[in-house]
Amino acid sequence: MTNERLAETSSGTPLRGERDGHALPDVDGQHGNEHHHHHNHHHHHGAAGNRRSYSHMHFRVYKRRWFGLVQLVLLNTVISMNWLTFSPVSTTSAKYYGVSETAINWLSTGFMFAFVVMAPLVIWTLNRGPKEAIVWSSVLMLVGSWIRYAGTKAGGGVYGVAMLGQIIIGMAQPFALAAPTRYSDLWFTESGRVSATAIASLANPFGAALAQLIVPFWATKESEVPNMVLYVAIISTIVCLPGVFIPAKPPTPPSASSHLPKIDLVASIRKLSTSPSFYLILFPFVIYVGSFNAFSSLLNQILYPYGYSETEAGICGALLIVIGLVAAAITSPLLDRSHAYILGIKLLVPIIALGYLALIWAPQTRTLAAPYVISSLLGAASFSLVPIALEYLVEVTFPASPEVGSTICWAGGQLVGCVYIIIMNALKDGNVDLKTVSEKGRGMGTGDRPPGNMYKALVFQAVFALAVVPAPMLLGIERLGLGEGKLKGRLRVDERGEGVGEGGVVEAAEGEGGPEGNLRI
Repeated sequence: MTNERLAETSSGTPLRGERDGHALPDVDGQHGNEHHHHHNHHHHHGAAGNRRSYSHMHFRVYKRRWFGLVQLVLLNTVISMNWLTFSPVSTTSAKYYGVSETAINWLSTGFMFAFVVMAPLVIWTLNRGPKEAIVWSSVLMLVGSWIRYAGTKAGGGVYGVAMLGQIIIGMAQPFALAAPTRYSDLWFTESGRVSATAIASLANPFGAALAQLIVPFWATKESEVPNMVLYVAIISTIVCLPGVFIPAKPPTPPSASSHLPKIDLVASIRKLSTSPSFYLILFPFVIYVGSFNAFSSLLNQILYPYGYSETEAGICGALLIVIGLVAAAITSPLLDRSHAYILGIKLLVPIIALGYLALIWAPQTRTLAAPYVISSLLGAASFSLVPIALEYLVEVTFPASPEVGSTICWAGGQLVGCVYIIIMNALKDGNVDLKTVSEKGRGMGTGDRPPGNMYKALVFQAVFALAVVPAPMLLGIERLGLGEGKLKGRLRVDERGEGVGEGGVVEAAEGEGGPEGNLRI
């Protein structure tokens, strides 16, 4: 390979060759040394040599890393708006297409199934580098959103074509949603990764919140449904365009760990499948992502039989997400500084489980306070957990490539979400005459189990939420061989490789919004 030759810049920063989007080792004794007669004294063999050579490397972060991060945020936000275009106005949309409300639920469910189907391809693409995944995501979303508009506009709404568009957008989602850990590993240091992953991953529920807030205003009656879909298609188009222009990788690595080569895909998958910690995170992650997806998709139908309006349900869904984002904005930077991943996971998991338990009885209070407070709590705990769990997963499976674990976790969560929506729909109490319910309103409703209630569905959701609590409680227990010592792979490399000798990271000030400082573009 010609690009394996290591060039040196004037500052002594190795410009490493890249293969499959990964760094080639600069100190493996085979290449490198012959091109570095004047640098031979740094390049010893073996681990000790590795450590010593880092002290002469200048790790640096680049301002341009924010371009790609912003693009990931925009993609995840808008893909999510596409996912929940119809759910917040399920009754209106059902009338427009002349289908049942269950068929409208399938628009959301089909979207999630598409995610699961694409997972293997996503792992392979992300392994080559995040930019490629971002471009794929943009193209699929662009195509899908216009097909969906065509299906909505044509002949008073052709449900099948709208569904096809929805599935294509669903295929775009995993490329953008599984990318953040891979992106933050490539561009950020250990003092910014949790925050970078949080910002890009949580854009996904943020888009869902936007949809739940905005869509009901865009489609107040059936005739406005095509315009609603058109607006989303236009937004999708604008957001897709910048993806082509973002830089593919930093000129030099930001930290020691991102400088080390990752093991290949097959080895990464093998490492994950034999890691107990991976399963202890996977189970709660998929159950809680699934619960969250089902809850936000069905929120309207959960509250409606008790006389809540679509607007009140929309506010409840928005609270779930806005409070969650605020909480994650507080917890992520704290974890970037403390790296207390296990403590965070063990605190948040029981809170989420109790939230789903309390949710069973929230609608029948017929107050706004109960569902609003529980939604806020669920949002805060769930959103704080996502980036911590994803980043901890990269730590415990290092040097496996980050996208493998995050794609499997997200795909599992989407699959559970689909299954949940189907089961919870089936557990719904017979069809309810929506007209009479909405006329009565909350004040007039009677009984804890009105027609159309989803009480059994909420019980089902709570049982599984509680069942997975013990798994993460085992993390970090020495006696089970899950001790911290062996697990903090990536952080150990970074701590050893950074700030040594004259090299170290050229990153001084830690601003509020994540790592900034004397960065050069």
